[in-house]
Amino acid sequence: MSGVLRKATLDDVKPIHGLLIEFSRRGLLLPRSLGDICSHLRDFFVWVEGGTLIGCGALHISWIDLGEIRSLAVADAARGRGIGSQIVQRCLEEARELHIPRVFTLTFVPDFFEKLGFRRVPKETLPHKIWTECVHCPHFPDCNEVPMVIELAATGVTTSAPTVGQ
Repeated sequence: MSGVLRKATLDDVKPIHGLLIEFSRRGLLLPRSLGDICSHLRDFFVWVEGGTLIGCGALHISWIDLGEIRSLAVADAARGRGIGSQIVQRCLEEARELHIPRVFTLTFVPDFFEKLGFRRVPKETLPHKIWTECVHCPHFPDCNEVPMVIELAATGVTTSAPTVGQ
C-alpha cells in the first residue's frame, strides 16, 4: 500500500467534499457542505496516493468525554486495502492524545467497526448526538444507522492544570 495518511489541509476541502457527495448520493453517508467541511477541517484525516485523495475520515469532539468518527469514505477503487481501518485507527490515536475516553460512530457497516473493537449500543446512549444533529436529519427518527461505541484505555496522563509557579 503506497499512500500517505495525514491531517487534511485547505487544498483537500473540495476533494473531501466530492468523495462525501459520492457516498451521500448512494445513501451511505449524510452530505456535508463545503462550509461544514471547512469549519471542521481540523477533524479530518485524509489518505492520498499519487497526489489524489482517495480516503477521508474525521474525529469530531461531541462532548467533554465523547468523540465521534464520521465522514469515513474510501474511493471504490481503493476499498479492501485497509485504508479505512488505518484512518479509523489514526482517529482513535488522536482521541487518546486528546484524552477522549469514548468514541462512537453511526454506521451502515457495523461489521467493519466491530472488527476494530466497537460494540453496538442503543441510540438513547448518545443523547448529545441525537438532539444536536440527528434531529435535523431527513432520516430522523427512522434512521437505519447502527450506533457503535469503543471505550479507549486511559492515557495515564493527568489533565489538571498546573498551579501558579510551576
